[in-house]
Amino acid sequence: MNIHEYQAKGILSGFGVTVQRGKVVENAADAVKAAQELTDETGTGWYVVKAQIHAGGRGKGTVQETGSRGVVLAKGIDKVEETVKGILGGTLVTLQTGEKGKKVNKVLIAEDVYYPGDSEPEEFYMSVLMNRATGKNMIMYSTEGGMDIETVAEETPHLIFKEEIDPALGLQPFQARKVAFNLGLSGQAFKEMTKFVAALYQAYVSSDSSMFEINPVLKTSDDKILAVDAKVTLDGNALYRHKDYAEMRDESEEDPTEVEAGKVGLNYVKLDGNVGCMVNGAGLAMATMDMIKLLGFEPANFLDVGGTADAKRVEQAFRIILKDPNVKAILVNIFGGIVRCDRVAQGVVDAYKNMGEINVPIIVRLQGTNAEEAKKIIDESGLKVMSAIALKEAAEKVQEALS
Repeated sequence: MNIHEYQAKGILSGFGVTVQRGKVVENAADAVKAAQELTDETGTGWYVVKAQIHAGGRGKGTVQETGSRGVVLAKGIDKVEETVKGILGGTLVTLQTGEKGKKVNKVLIAEDVYYPGDSEPEEFYMSVLMNRATGKNMIMYSTEGGMDIETVAEETPHLIFKEEIDPALGLQPFQARKVAFNLGLSGQAFKEMTKFVAALYQAYVSSDSSMFEINPVLKTSDDKILAVDAKVTLDGNALYRHKDYAEMRDESEEDPTEVEAGKVGLNYVKLDGNVGCMVNGAGLAMATMDMIKLLGFEPANFLDVGGTADAKRVEQAFRIILKDPNVKAILVNIFGGIVRCDRVAQGVVDAYKNMGEINVPIIVRLQGTNAEEAKKIIDESGLKVMSAIALKEAAEKVQEALS
């Protein structure tokens, strides 16, 4: 589950990770009040206004209505209201949002931490995630903070360091010191970084997160280490242990069809193709999508109806798939193990009748328990539904329907 930057910083702060302080607001008037409350805490009298959306690249993104960037430095409290009005309520388009962009409903008013001092501020990159190849947690970090890490990895891979951590042992003190050393730190900044790394790793483990990404981690001019930005992805399977985290979900940032599907217990992910898929089981769904691509078409969705595909569930799945105007055909691919194929077939027929005429071809492949009975139900229904036994046969019918 994705969360906003301000929520991510709240989690990090709760585990002792030093973060750039700020206050989230939903209107310009509250933004000014937030800036006033931060006045005693910031060193320059400047403030950073950050759009809160579930997407990266906000600083390089553009608000369609005003031309403003998604992250703007307001040079003085008198500039805060004007800056916020240029972002809040607008549609922010970044490389990650696509052309449609995302509406900005909240902004974060943050303190300016690039204040003058005895040394120049330095930016680092740091993330914590699992290395699935080794089964170990990993801290990935670089001296090239504030940049696109993909570009750094491609052009200067020697500037990216990785520290693997055995989950059974946890982060060892020498590993935290190694991170600080590789980042070229010394003195007080070195000590602060080792504390930061230890707290960050503890936050990652204790919050049951899938990934932390801090870009940049800042060494201030007076040698403090803090998270200026934070992207946290929580493991949805562990949210039952974190009721407070589950409440952080912002459905307005998610695809409304995916939200609707989740509420009725369907595993649905919208894709960009034109062939709708209704399948039971994630592995079969992946094989089905591969078959569609081999035919030269693209899947419009991933939809797993699970092992209890009754008539009601099948109808809900059809309604979800048909909300996508790009769908030109629907392939139903069910393997009847626990679920009986004849029940699924009857569900398809009932759903078709309840929904009225469906104006896209439907190809149904049912294999397993009572597959022959299922095919008979489909064939004798009198509906515009094509049945198949083999997956290849079903795929060929999809190809025929879209030719």
